[in-house]
Amino acid sequence: MSSNPFRRVAISALVTAAAATAAIAIPTSGANAGTTPAFAAADVSTIHPGIQTVTAETATCTSNFVFTDSLGNTYLGQAAHCSGTGTANETDGCQSESLPLGTPVALGESGVTGKLVYNSWLAMQKAGETDPNACAFNDFALISIPKGAVSQVNPSIPVFGGPVGLRTTPFGSGEAVLSYGNSPLRGGVAQLSPKQGFVVADEGEGWTHTIFTATPGVPGDSGSGFLDSDGNAFGILSTLALAPIPGSNGVSDLAKALSYAQSHSGIKGLRLANGTEAFVPGAVPALGGITGRL
Repeated sequence: MSSNPFRRVAISALVTAAAATAAIAIPTSGANAGTTPAFAAADVSTIHPGIQTVTAETATCTSNFVFTDSLGNTYLGQAAHCSGTGTANETDGCQSESLPLGTPVALGESGVTGKLVYNSWLAMQKAGETDPNACAFNDFALISIPKGAVSQVNPSIPVFGGPVGLRTTPFGSGEAVLSYGNSPLRGGVAQLSPKQGFVVADEGEGWTHTIFTATPGVPGDSGSGFLDSDGNAFGILSTLALAPIPGSNGVSDLAKALSYAQSHSGIKGLRLANGTEAFVPGAVPALGGITGRL
């Protein structure tokens, strides 16, 4: 859900300065001792899940999770459609156009610019993907973080902490979920960023989840990460629908999207980085079909 003049809104859709920090070595999920990035402490990090990403100086989205590889490189996740160049209704990743790999992506207020190194849309097109569910719902991209900026990174989710791992099992209807969005439409009101809600249904053979949260994801929240009630990462905010459930969101399945990236990105040992802050669900205040990318 990019906020590039609502270019990502479908016909049916809703319309710290970088801190100087001492880096500390924090293990990541499955990391080898020799390749563990030196992450910043969470309270001084300027690159982390939930910051705004601006692709090619135009499309504003929200980052989801931090990832690492076997060589010690670090990546920030966003939605693939954040670099899309087609119309708002082009939601088939096997046909929709995208900016190329290497496109610059500004990372929040860190003063750091990364680059697009993986995009599921481009990967599926290169592979000749024919699975209709993958084509419709595989909405995942990776931004490489320069080596010199890794000391500004922390993988923890604001407010909630975690993730504690990667969820790979199906959901039951009504299961609780949490998310953190950072759309500029909220005008910087931090209380509107954390969200809680529930799963309506798994769809697309597990490639996507219909989620209802208060408040719903809006343009600029695209790519936001979702956690289950145990703090496991499971989803990437992708779409907003007005029917059949007004204000519900389509959330791409992270485990499937990550598995696809592991097979098609050429990045060795790609994995989710667990948060350094303990997962605490907490309480999020409740503040006040055709789908499309936001």
